[in-house]
Amino acid sequence: MAPRFAVAVEGAVRRDAVAVVDIGSNSLRLVVFDGLKRPARTLFNEKVMCGLGRSLNKTGKLDAEGVEMARSNLQRFVALARALGATRFDVLATAAVRDAADGPAFVQEIEKRFNLRIRVLSGEEEGRLSAMGVLAGMPEANGIVGDLGGGSIELIELGKGAVGRAATLPLGPLRLADLADDDKKLKDVIDRLLATVPWLTAADGGNFYAVGGSWRALARIHMAESQYPLHIIQNYTLSRGEAEKFLDFVAKQTRKSLDGIAGLSKKRLEVVPLAGRVLARIMKRMDPKRVVFSAWGLREGHHFSLLDPAERAADPLITACIETARANTRFGDIGGALFAWMNPLFPKERPEQKRLRHAAALLSDIAWNDHPDYRAEQAVRHALYMPVAGIDHSGRAFVAAALHARYGGRGTVELLAPLELLDETALPAARIVGLALRLAYTISGGAPAALHGTALVLQGHELQLVLNGDGAQRFGESVQRRLDALAKALGRKGAVKRS
Repeated sequence: MAPRFAVAVEGAVRRDAVAVVDIGSNSLRLVVFDGLKRPARTLFNEKVMCGLGRSLNKTGKLDAEGVEMARSNLQRFVALARALGATRFDVLATAAVRDAADGPAFVQEIEKRFNLRIRVLSGEEEGRLSAMGVLAGMPEANGIVGDLGGGSIELIELGKGAVGRAATLPLGPLRLADLADDDKKLKDVIDRLLATVPWLTAADGGNFYAVGGSWRALARIHMAESQYPLHIIQNYTLSRGEAEKFLDFVAKQTRKSLDGIAGLSKKRLEVVPLAGRVLARIMKRMDPKRVVFSAWGLREGHHFSLLDPAERAADPLITACIETARANTRFGDIGGALFAWMNPLFPKERPEQKRLRHAAALLSDIAWNDHPDYRAEQAVRHALYMPVAGIDHSGRAFVAAALHARYGGRGTVELLAPLELLDETALPAARIVGLALRLAYTISGGAPAALHGTALVLQGHELQLVLNGDGAQRFGESVQRRLDALAKALGRKGAVKRS
């Protein structure tokens, strides 16, 4: 029998995709977003470790082997972006191309060969876009952003949702490679350059936001070494003490021992120890409260900068949950109705708790189309691993715990390990949200209109389910049972009131 081949379907690719290529000193990366919107989903993401800046310190030019690798992979990236329907294609080049004597010639050749324009970013522009990437993922970020590339580091102030002063320093691991075996000289060089940024010491105890592949690798090593239960880089946070202890540990390891811990690529492992040294010296100078790792940086910041102010101001978590819910709906958008229906249970709710409850309500029907025996597990997985911004790890665990209760509380011990990130008050609170959702679905069957004629009321020591009109017709044993479970979690007695 002759082999069968898939046939391309007209219209199967997106026609509003946005492609961003980042030509860095160490890596070349293509990211394709599904449009100019918030939230934007990543349709494609690939990197190649070219090492364009590997020989820059010695020769003042781009690495010849890296240039050849960049050429061939840019050809692939351009072809892919066009095949995926990108209507906008932006190419950004950073420190290596910016500083190399043959950088302009490289740009000219690539532009001519592939019929595109390359935007060579200044250090300030690079830093600003990286900081906007952090803000896109963590709107409340406050402190200093550090974006460590192969050839440079950009340091940027963040405060109250705004980007402040910026500085760029030649402290990328590829620039420091010649000093790797001379610890004293390495420290002296790093400290001398950091001293040229006086506002670094005036960060007023804010956080340090670590951006860049080498620092993400450090986070992965720490996760593996500490057996952290949720392997997501975005918003992974270490206290200053934890970070200092860990960086001291990394400084004493061989490359082989680090490879055994985290399984990183050989090329990434070459720069990780130097990236750790740079972070340690920044911490000593800045004295941050925490180190927060950001998976979002320059590429996401560039995309974020293209949005209009209203789009940028939108809550990234809630907008993503709304979009997800609409893509998985059965009977219409029930999440908003559920959120409002539960409000009487939470009269003293803090804003962040309210926001997480809203997210849980929006995602509460996410597993309706899965096998009944695995709906709880699938819902928990989605909440823990969803590729969205605007939520930290404990927030993910909260939403996951709420959905776990909403679907009946089934699941393996391994799957539920990340729920350990919740403190002794957050876990019961998440369970109450989940039990309220479970009651609502029992009453309504998942149809928003079927909640009409029902309401929850806290009255004295009772949790009252008030029924009127058609709402009274939807009462039964299952409703009573789940009302009692919710009331018990609230430390009250369940009661049904008909009006």
